[in-house]
Amino acid sequence: MRLFFVALITLLFLFSVTSCVTSAKATPTKIVVVKNLPRTHKVVSVKGKNYYKWNEKHYRKTNSGYMVVRL
Repeated sequence: MRLFFVALITLLFLFSVTSCVTSAKATPTKIVVVKNLPRTHKVVSVKGKNYYKWNEKHYRKTNSGYMVVRL
């Protein structure tokens, strides 16, 4: 009978312990596309690719306009 209670308490303890693993969810990034850049933009070459800098942000040319990128 004592073995039964020990096994029961052990099972209850094992099922009540939570896991240390947590899940991390990635938040979707907001994509900003600008149709036209102002005339005061600068062309910057990084690793052989041209980017456009204006207002301390870098843009890459796409079919729909200029997309903000992180360098």
